[in-house]
Formats: sequence, structure tokens, C-alpha cells
Amino acid sequence: MDFGYLVAAICFVVALKGLSGPKTARTGNLIGAAGAVLAVILVLTGEHIEHRAAILVTIALGAVAGVLSARRVAMTAMPQLVALFNGVGGGAAAIVAAVELGSVHGRGPLVAALFTLVVGSVSFSGSAVTFAKLQELMTSRPVLFPGGPLVFGALIAVDVAACVVGYRVQDNGPVELLAAVIVLLSLVVGILFVLPVGGADVPIVISLLNAFTGLTVAASGYVLGNTLLIVAGTLVGASGTILTRMMAAAMGRSVASILFGAFKGGSTAGSQAVSERPVRSAHAEDVAVLLGYARKVVIVPGYGLAVAQAQHTIHEMVEALEARGVEVLYGIHPVAGRMPGHMNVLLAEASVPYHQLKEMDEANSELPSTDVALVVGANDVVNPAAKTSPGSPIYGMPILSVDEARAVVFLKRSMRPGFAGIENELLYSPKTTLLFGDAKDSLTQVLQALKSL
Repeated sequence: MDFGYLVAAICFVVALKGLSGPKTARTGNLIGAAGAVLAVILVLTGEHIEHRAAILVTIALGAVAGVLSARRVAMTAMPQLVALFNGVGGGAAAIVAAVELGSVHGRGPLVAALFTLVVGSVSFSGSAVTFAKLQELMTSRPVLFPGGPLVFGALIAVDVAACVVGYRVQDNGPVELLAAVIVLLSLVVGILFVLPVGGADVPIVISLLNAFTGLTVAASGYVLGNTLLIVAGTLVGASGTILTRMMAAAMGRSVASILFGAFKGGSTAGSQAVSERPVRSAHAEDVAVLLGYARKVVIVPGYGLAVAQAQHTIHEMVEALEARGVEVLYGIHPVAGRMPGHMNVLLAEASVPYHQLKEMDEANSELPSTDVALVVGANDVVNPAAKTSPGSPIYGMPILSVDEARAVVFLKRSMRPGFAGIENELLYSPKTTLLFGDAKDSLTQVLQALKSL
């Protein structure tokens, strides 16, 4: 059993390493899945396991739900699916802690159980709110109300007090009632924790809640005396924390300002107002001429590309440009789309060669010598306000400097602001041309025009 757990733990570590690069990600994912399967088999074949039939039925139902969700979800909905699955993990850890609370022996495991109960519940309700925001079941803007910080702080204090009471009376007190109170308070804390977050900050909170879930899994492993849970939970908690910090750095902000900035007007969700200022628009034929006679083109994909499912069309257009001798690169921002790696995976679906994908710093070194920067469905990650407007909510965020290219072409559905909800002055620049419409339809028209040049 111990040797099997060691093998499974090694699989998790190797999988995490594999997932750090696009060439090894698929293999890493398979190794991690194999480790998880091995761990489940080891548990089910243990001597003291009970209710095997019920557990197997539950696993089968979960597997069917997971496979169907993974196959049917669109790439645009992947972040909210991550949020949903993460919330389920936190909720499951909280249920385990609630069941074990009355029979835990030792102060260390008791503290771990209370921690799991609180943080697992926070992760569950917080993830549910992030799912609702990204799925547009509720507004993605920050939700604030008078006295919100005070109410939030008071609930945390009461929650901690309930845990202290539970710690003191666990042996001969109303443990079930206390567990219910702690869960209820923690669920409300999780909701209030996420409500003030809006705009492009929501995916960062998903990553943070993922780290929370990892920590609860590790703590529940301590409660159950299961070393593998401790290892797996610690890996998830550590990697989630690192990813959260990286995403915050990509936004040019601290985690604290992302979580609580809305109370001071610092959220990335702006007014969503649409300006009436004139812009220069063009037809697909005009854009085709601009691209077809360029020497170098840098494409900046964004969430709009994912929504339109236009990755195959843009790859076909790039092949047509390369056939004309045009050098084409893709500039990928760390938080393009809604999660890190979102654009990489989307373009990989269309068999875009990985060497064409340039991370932000490398792409920025190419842009000054670029004839045309083609922005497809992106907005905030190319907004110069991040460099020039100290009052902007995205000020300080590293961006792709497409304004340094000789010409800029934006493919947009409308003049609505991006996910951060703020206006992009680059849209009104004399060097900028806009092509309005669905990204896939627009790219198809550009492709047809290119072929007729």
C-alpha cells in the first residue's frame, strides 16, 4: 500500500512538471490521471474499506458526468468549468471534515478538520459565484453594498470564534450543530469574498480558490491519516498559489488589490459605456490588401477568437499569407482569453506550429518592426491605458505593445469595451483600422479576398 502511494505521488509530481510545457502537457496529463487511478484502486482494495458497492456506483456516476462535461464544454467556457470542478473539490473536503469532526482524536487533527471545514466551504461557495459571473448568470461587475467590508470582517470573526468553541468542546459538546454553523458562516464568507471582484480579475480568484481547495485536501489527508492526500493537496495548493501570483503579476497588480480593490474603486470592471467618437473602419478586402502586402504580421488573439471558434480559419489565413512570403507570428499575453494557456490550447486545436507562438516579451521585441498588428477579439491586453493612464484600473498591467506596429487592425463585434470594461484609446488612433463582425465570418472574408489578390 505504501509503495503504491509512493508511485502515485511520483506520478503527480511528474505530471505537474509535464504540464509546465506544451510539448509534454498531454503526457503529463496522462501520467497524472494514471496516478489518480492507481490511488483509487489502492484505497478500494484496502482491508478496512466499507460500502465498496456504493463507492463504485458514485465513482461511475462522477466519471460519466466528468466525461460528458469535458467533451461538451466549449473552450470559451473552460474557466467556469474549472471553477465548478474546483468548488466541488472544496465542498467534498468540507463534507469529509464535517463527518470526521466528532471522531477526530488529537488537537492537531482537530485543527486540520476545522480548517478544512472553513476553507472548503469558502472554496465551494466562492467558486459557485465565480462560475455564475463567468457564465453570465449574474453580473460580472463587482457587487458592493454599504458596510460590506465591515459585514465581511464581522462574519470572519464570528466564524473563527465558532471554530474556537468547536476546538474547546469537541469531546463533549454539540459538534454537529457547531459544524453546521461553521459551514453556514463559511459559505456566506465565500460568497462575500468573491462578490466584490469583477471584470478580468475573476479568473485570478478562480486560481486562488483552487489553491484553497488544494490546502483543504492536504488538511483532510492529515485528518484521515492519508499521506497521498497530503502530497496531492500540497501540490495543488502550491501550484495554485504560484499561478495566482503569476496571473496577478501579468495584470500588474497585487493579489490584495485584486480581492479588495473594488472597495476603493480599483476593480478592472469599468463602466461598459460605449463611446460615440468616430473610428476608421474598413471592409475585408481592404484588410486583405493591408495584410497581403505586408512583410511581417503579428496576430494577437483574444477571447473573441475563442467565442467565434475561429482558430481554424485564422490558421488557414496565416497559411495563405505565408504562401505570399509574409512572416506571421502570434503574440500571446499571459492572461489572453480568461486563463493562462487558454490561447495556446485553442490554437493547438488548429495545429498552429508552436514556434509561431511568442510570449509577451518576445512578441513585444518584434512589434516595432511589424507592418501590421492584427488584434482578433482582444482588447484589454493591448490597451495603452495600462502604460499611459495612472487613473485607469489596468494601469501597470504589462501589455502587448501593438501600438508600436506601423498599422493596427482590430477585429471586433462592436465598440463595447473588453472584459475590464474600459475604453481603448488605440481604437481611435490614425494608424488603427477596425473590421466589425463575428471574428470567424470576418476572417473567412479576409481569407477569400487574400486568395483573389
